[in-house]
Amino acid sequence: MDNRTSKQNYYLDIADSVLERSTCLRRKYGAIIVRNDEIISTGYNGAPRGRRNCSDLGGCAREKLHIPSGERYELCRSVHAEANAIISASRRDMIGSTLYLVGRSAQTGELLPDAMCCSMCKRQVINAGIDRVVIRVDEKVYRTIPVSDWIENDDSIFLEL
Repeated sequence: MDNRTSKQNYYLDIADSVLERSTCLRRKYGAIIVRNDEIISTGYNGAPRGRRNCSDLGGCAREKLHIPSGERYELCRSVHAEANAIISASRRDMIGSTLYLVGRSAQTGELLPDAMCCSMCKRQVINAGIDRVVIRVDEKVYRTIPVSDWIENDDSIFLEL
């Protein structure tokens, strides 16, 4: 009998470790891209290379302005975990791959059971050629989202012309 951790939870555990590098004061995210059981790249959320992080500055502009989660990303200093993982990989290596994503509260360390790629990251995942996104819900439970769902159910169309 095989009592090993499932492959999905194995990769989610690695993404959970990656998020420990996050410099965001609100939410910490870790992402890894895997194809054919090989890790292609990793990413966590933090300021672009060479810029100061919110953790270095001692504050978050969005937090100070009481901006709700998911809004006004242009005021955020961070590059998202998914985007950083995509930036660090070649598209030819990402085609047909899986992106594993874990999010935690920066204040409590609790898992974010409703973690999801933002609309900008969804677009990048689609263009990278990634097939599916696996998101941790709790320590052993995860949900798998076929990227084709994001293409077919285009949430960027708000108004029919």
